[in-house]
Amino acid sequence: TMVIQIPIPMTEGYVNIGDSIIFVASILFGPIPGMIAGGLGSALADILTGYSHWALFTLLIKGFEGYVVGIIVRKNTNLVKNILATLLGVLIMVSGYLLAGTFLQGSFIISLGSVPSNTIQGIVSMVIGIPIASYLLTVKYVKSFKQISSN
Repeated sequence: TMVIQIPIPMTEGYVNIGDSIIFVASILFGPIPGMIAGGLGSALADILTGYSHWALFTLLIKGFEGYVVGIIVRKNTNLVKNILATLLGVLIMVSGYLLAGTFLQGSFIISLGSVPSNTIQGIVSMVIGIPIASYLLTVKYVKSFKQISSN
């Protein structure tokens, strides 16, 4: 989240690829680690990079995103399930920031400006995160940890 940030002045936010880490954590380790990686990691990035006014919303939105993705793929994971789970995660993120932006900026119309960039951010994060998670699931240690954590 902190490594690559593209500021979006109109929405007082930024685009990043942090959702890919949320997707990897959720797919590999389940809903609770996904929620922690999503919520705490992303909120901390907001605080440390000057977007603290978004931090509470980010904690809730990204935490819920990670939790939902982790719940969907908890018992078993495959490419179709990963795509559907992360698409739902992107929908949660985009709609969550639309609502949060409406609250913070006092305007639904201004907040609509975040939808295209958040959608692109989410899809790019899917394209990055799903292959990484799929590869890591072939690693013996990660595979056995996934089996233990899904029970």
